[in-house]
Amino acid sequence: MTAAAKSFGSSGSLTMFRYVLLAAIAAAVLVGCGKRPEGADKGGGAASAQPLLLASADLLTVRNSTLASGPLITGTLQPERRADLRAEVPAVVLQVLKENGDPVRRGDLLVRLDDTAIRDSLMSAEAAARAAGQAHDQAQAQLARMTTLRKSGMVSTQSLEDAEIRRNTTQSDLVAAKARVAQARQQLQRTETRAPFNGIVSDRKVSAGDTAQVGKELLKVIDPGSLRFEGLVSADHIGEVKVGQAVAFRVNGYGEQDFTGRVARLNPAANATTRQVEVLVEFVDGQQPPKLAGLYAEGRVEASRAVGLTLPASALVREGDRAYAWRLRGQALEKVGLVVGERDPRSGEFVLKGGLAEGDRLIRHPSTSLRDGQKVELAAAPGSTGEQAAAPSPTVKR
Repeated sequence: MTAAAKSFGSSGSLTMFRYVLLAAIAAAVLVGCGKRPEGADKGGGAASAQPLLLASADLLTVRNSTLASGPLITGTLQPERRADLRAEVPAVVLQVLKENGDPVRRGDLLVRLDDTAIRDSLMSAEAAARAAGQAHDQAQAQLARMTTLRKSGMVSTQSLEDAEIRRNTTQSDLVAAKARVAQARQQLQRTETRAPFNGIVSDRKVSAGDTAQVGKELLKVIDPGSLRFEGLVSADHIGEVKVGQAVAFRVNGYGEQDFTGRVARLNPAANATTRQVEVLVEFVDGQQPPKLAGLYAEGRVEASRAVGLTLPASALVREGDRAYAWRLRGQALEKVGLVVGERDPRSGEFVLKGGLAEGDRLIRHPSTSLRDGQKVELAAAPGSTGEQAAAPSPTVKR
């Protein structure tokens, strides 16, 4: 063999070795990506694709749910029992005994005003009433004497009439004096502002040393247990709202917590500017309402109800105008086309009009790498045996 031939043989062997090595690396990469090189099925040398491992949390079951529809209602939570306590006499504020958030009971003293001038007026009225009483007693006694003397003919009829007039005048003066005493005592009582019912102080308006004129707001007291939803509904949809209908709403500050109420009253007149109608919604019995007044709330009046299948947006996959979901059939995935309706305004889920049945199990959060017919293996739940994990998942008969 010549030197050239030897050189050609060695280089050919090296080239062939490199080709085989590159082919092996490419096959390994394809298997790792879930693909199979051409001819892998023929010789049985390539391993089959691994099944998709799923936990119970990765699946959801399609169920029928109650669908509610109706007009939108927005507003705030306000107490039915609330009192704006105002000054009834002009005086200086001496003491404020309660702060915002303090609980109060009916009759508790909240604000004390200066009563010096009013107390002096009361003392003067009482003295005038005593003098009027004495004058009336004297006039009454004089009238009695005149009546006796007139019977014996010792006084004239005119003298008897004059005594009767004096008695009547002093009687009127006495009644007026007693009225002034009662008024002064009432004014004295008004220097003390007391709680009209059990509740909480929500807004203190004055401090010690302030001058309170008649009508000046001193503080507010509310009853948190009487909170209700004071909402507004567009006049275009007010014909759908009836007393007794259910209302589902959420309150700012309470996250995803749902509250339920019932329409208690409708305002007979719409707002002239906004063309909205006030609707009063009371919380249903047994539900714990929020304890804060003035929070914004939004919901819907359940004017109509129906039963249907719903699907959360996370399980829905869209491709252009089409929608589908990944259903678990036995131990394999199935791509199912869906007919999707409007979103339920209360829950936010989509209404299904076709494609699935109650009891179907779907991938909760599908990814783009799923394939139709892909094998699935359910992970064993904590505490379950291997045989239970390996058992085939139930299928829904349709």
